[in-house]
Amino acid sequence: MAASEDSKRIDELRRQLNYHNYKYYIDDAPEIGDLEFDRLLDELKQLEGNHPELVTPDSPTQKVGGKPISRFETVTHRVPMLSIENTYNESEVREFDGRVCKALGTARPSYIVEMKIDGVAVSVTYRDGLLELGATRGDGERGDNVTHNLKTVRDLPLRLAGESVPRLIELRGEVYMMNADLARLNQRHAERGDKLFANPRNASSGTLKLLDPCICAERRLRFLAHGLGEVDGLELASHGEFLELVRKLGIPAAPHSPVLESIDRVLDYCHEWAERTHEVDFEIDGFVVKVNEYAQRRRLGSTSKAPRWVIAYKMEKWEAETRVLNITVNVGKTGTLTPVASLEPVQIAGTTVSNVSLHNAEEIERKDVQVGDAIVVEKAGKIIPHVVRVLKEKRTGGERKFVFPKKCPACGGRVENDEGGVYRRCVNPSCPAQLKERLLFWANRDAMDVEGLGEKLIEQLVDSGLVKSIPDLYRLTLEKLVALERMGEKSAQNLIDALAASKDRDLSRLLTGLAIRHVGTRTAEILAEQFNSMDRLLAASAEDFEGVHEVGPIMAASVHQFFANADNRALIAELRKLGLKMESSLRPKPVSEQLAGKTFVVTGTMERYSRSEIESLIKQHGGRVSGSVSKKTDFVVAGAEAGSKLDKAQQLGVAVISESELEKLVAK
Repeated sequence: MAASEDSKRIDELRRQLNYHNYKYYIDDAPEIGDLEFDRLLDELKQLEGNHPELVTPDSPTQKVGGKPISRFETVTHRVPMLSIENTYNESEVREFDGRVCKALGTARPSYIVEMKIDGVAVSVTYRDGLLELGATRGDGERGDNVTHNLKTVRDLPLRLAGESVPRLIELRGEVYMMNADLARLNQRHAERGDKLFANPRNASSGTLKLLDPCICAERRLRFLAHGLGEVDGLELASHGEFLELVRKLGIPAAPHSPVLESIDRVLDYCHEWAERTHEVDFEIDGFVVKVNEYAQRRRLGSTSKAPRWVIAYKMEKWEAETRVLNITVNVGKTGTLTPVASLEPVQIAGTTVSNVSLHNAEEIERKDVQVGDAIVVEKAGKIIPHVVRVLKEKRTGGERKFVFPKKCPACGGRVENDEGGVYRRCVNPSCPAQLKERLLFWANRDAMDVEGLGEKLIEQLVDSGLVKSIPDLYRLTLEKLVALERMGEKSAQNLIDALAASKDRDLSRLLTGLAIRHVGTRTAEILAEQFNSMDRLLAASAEDFEGVHEVGPIMAASVHQFFANADNRALIAELRKLGLKMESSLRPKPVSEQLAGKTFVVTGTMERYSRSEIESLIKQHGGRVSGSVSKKTDFVVAGAEAGSKLDKAQQLGVAVISESELEKLVAK
């Protein structure tokens, strides 16, 4: 092959490899497997070996590790890497909010919450798009130059993507190791008789301190950006815009980081994700709560040790080693088949843990959990235990793989995979296990709060045939109930009274009780506040739901699908006929319908209002507020230092107005 043809092929291979890295690490939508990726990389290595003059510093081959260094150099951070105030106490998070609000006066803050990854803090500097320097945090003023190792981190590009690259950008982030990669690393160490790493953080820290980058490359370290140091040639108005920019530059940013308008929603988010830590394959030890708007951060300032605009809400973590005795499958209220591991009982945080959810078939495969395995189980924040990792180095050969059932274990009905999801569901609408779980959830304190309707009574009601659906609860009579085993007349009357009282629960409670997929207690409240009545919910489109603040496209599609389903509409009609409340009193009706049917996005810093006050004004006059700009956005209300949302509005031709112009719209 001629040198010119080799040069063209090298350029094409680099383009393909960079593209597939982006799809894998940023979009989480890989298009090729590891084998195909490695084949392309090997071809590039061979061509560059034949033409060393064509090797560039940003070539994907430079991530496999260069020559070892003799020692670490100390570097001074351009902007000090300050520590963060920590708390384990919810009340102290509220006190933090109180201090922020007091300092900002009439302006109201919005917050971004990020998972606090249990890794190693580093600073990474790009100049003219090229990776120039990587350093550990050290003492905050000075750290070790670990550029040689950071260049081997596969999801940290050697050259930034896109055309609008700042002249200089210093990113703050976390280097960490996936649990699955730690398991592989410890297995190799066990086979060689080497010392094992206790946890992913120790493994990450130890790896960054290696002088040989080739060993670092083998250990599959990862990187997530979560902050900004020195910058030149870039203006941003908020942290949300920063995270969006970072992803466009080809760097993974802190995941699942919504903008939230109140400290109540911040704490709801933290509590929800404390129970969902199994959904990510890396260790988190809490949440970082940050004021979103940079102008407000500047007003708040810093102490000599920590910024005043951020706090870490940490979770106490307890873990223990135990063994998997068996794996069984439970059927949930929506038909979800959930595998559960029975364990050798072990004490964690003062309680005995003998069962732990394995969540789905993909989770079992990803963590490679087998019956007989030694595992590490953790309880974060004294809440729900989960499997951290399998101790594969302790396998004896007597372990056995779990085979997921092809039929529902409760009714023998057909099982289907979720479309685009990881769960398997029983699709038999008459499955008694599903009905029992739905009734139990309906009676829950956060839903319809039916006192006296517990698990044992529900089993009797379903098994006797008295209750075949939720509406059947409201058709129960004293005579039918007293005929049940161990049901006296007083208990029966109390249940009938409790069911009658539940008819007057707010619409938000009813929405929670209906167990709509992806809709929790807080989302049910938001939907009830926004739509006010069941009739408006039934008439809403998917776009209407997506236009609601804090409701994303997946949740919007799920809610719309639920209300469009004929069986669900019939269920709601039956409940309405039985006298259940179909309106919400969570917020007053709009002052006017002047902005009805219009969707607004608010961005930048306003002169006379806070962003939350602007959004409240829009809602009071019937408008909808969305967090992102699309073709369906009617107006963008832009203040000072508006960033990427303003740019996108101009690209799409969306009308951009000021807060004064919004007042005029309302006045009309």
